[in-house]
Amino acid sequence: MTCKAVFLDRDGVINRAIVVDGRPYAPRKFSEFRLMPGARAGLARLRKAGLGVVVVTNQPDVARKLIDPEDLDRMNRRLITELAVDAVKVCAHRQDEGCNCRKPRPGMLLDAAAELGIDLQRSYMVGDRWSDVEAGHAAGCYTLKIERGYANDRPARADAVVRTFAQAVNHIIHRERNYA
Repeated sequence: MTCKAVFLDRDGVINRAIVVDGRPYAPRKFSEFRLMPGARAGLARLRKAGLGVVVVTNQPDVARKLIDPEDLDRMNRRLITELAVDAVKVCAHRQDEGCNCRKPRPGMLLDAAAELGIDLQRSYMVGDRWSDVEAGHAAGCYTLKIERGYANDRPARADAVVRTFAQAVNHIIHRERNYA
């Protein structure tokens, strides 16, 4: 049996990114990990609409040894226990390692789809960076970009562009009711 899901980037989508000089960074300590306003309610609405929720996140600071893996595990466990996400997929590789899991490649989405029985063609990818959008397209998902205006972001060919996570959730639910 296959299901529909919403794949979510983590930093800047459901938790606050740390923005320095217009560039977003992941929190490196659990004490810096703050959920975005409305994240809990938005995820609950997605689940109520019958959609699975999977977080897919690039975390190169693990390979750079800039984050304690236990802090990363605590952050991801919080998403599973407090927000009831179905899974958290992490790429802990640096950009130059050439792995298949690092967004913009679709490896994390493909792995989660295989493990959880997700129909990628009927699913969504929501992110705040061009690489999230490209990973979603490569996996065959409908893509939404939360436009944050980061200084180092590139243009992305998202299916929809929104300003907030709440708008992304509204768009997905509207689309599910009317088009899916």
